[in-house]
Amino acid sequence: MTRRWGLRGSRPTAVQQTEYEWVYLFGAVNPITGASSALLAPTVNTEYMNHHLRFISEQAGADVHVILVLDGAGWHVAKALDVPSNITLLPLPPYSPELNPVERLWAYLRSHYLSNRVYKDYNHLLAASGQAWRQLTPDQLCSICRTDWIPPTNVS
Repeated sequence: MTRRWGLRGSRPTAVQQTEYEWVYLFGAVNPITGASSALLAPTVNTEYMNHHLRFISEQAGADVHVILVLDGAGWHVAKALDVPSNITLLPLPPYSPELNPVERLWAYLRSHYLSNRVYKDYNHLLAASGQAWRQLTPDQLCSICRTDWIPPTNVS
């Protein structure tokens, strides 16, 4: 058991899992339309990032140009990155996660669907992560990922 934040005077507890396995979610959201793309992976690397970029490109279609905001993670800037012609990468300044709209989405997923739970094994964690992503609606994605520096437009 572990402690958590709670109302003054209360002492809430939660189950704490002490084993660690990781599921990585590559995700992209259009904060104006709520359209999204996701890839669950056992690790993060350039190969998985390339799969994710191809998937985004195919989902958007050849006639749509995607501007993908990302941080400076190694797999986002690797020389072996194969960026499709209908995607432009927009790197954020170093140490500025508050500018990345999808960072709020990761926090939302953890707080609403994934934290304070115990997972039987890796497959259970993988299934829970996929289910959490599938529960998000376009309206929720627009709300969570809305930011002042990406103004709403009529572009889809």
